[in-house]
Amino acid sequence: MHPNPVFRGTDAEHSLTLSRARSFGTLAVNGTATPLLAHIPFLLSDCATHAGLHLVRSNPIARRLKDGPLDAALSVMGPDSYISPDWYEAADQVPTWNYVSVVFTGQIELMPDAALHNLLAYQSAHFENRLLPKTPWTAEKMSEGIMEKMMRAIVPIRFAITDMQSTWKLGQNKPEHVRTAAASHVAQHGLGSGTSTLADWMQTPPS
Repeated sequence: MHPNPVFRGTDAEHSLTLSRARSFGTLAVNGTATPLLAHIPFLLSDCATHAGLHLVRSNPIARRLKDGPLDAALSVMGPDSYISPDWYEAADQVPTWNYVSVVFTGQIELMPDAALHNLLAYQSAHFENRLLPKTPWTAEKMSEGIMEKMMRAIVPIRFAITDMQSTWKLGQNKPEHVRTAAASHVAQHGLGSGTSTLADWMQTPPS
């Protein structure tokens, strides 16, 4: 995470709201030669003490979990954008990249296979409900036996969260007029992801 404390002081509720809205991140555990990574959808519990997710059984992380729980990190990226020095409309600026990122740390462990059906139903309902008024998809639409066959290829996982750290790098270390000038250019020409949202947050950084 960014060491500058000015980017680390955003209230935790903003980071939790972002993480719930994204519900997708990069899971990382220590590997033998390099870190093991998996890009996964997840759902935070209401109290944010744990998250539910699933992996394909053949995933290296899932295979390692057969030997017991693992220390893990889950990185969630928010919007980001390159910032051109010209956009500040001030002298002696340098290129940078503004972004929002949340990292959860804790332990992951396999859940009983019997928990998989409810986990998948909960996840699909969560995302389908965000598509309303579309009629939500449910597993009942699957042909008999197909869902059960597909479920044999994946495993349910519980991520017990012990800490959350976040970076909201929005130019808070710049004078307001300099930051807002850059924000207007991000909205118009932003190079990155979710630049319109990032520009809004640069205009008025969450406290």
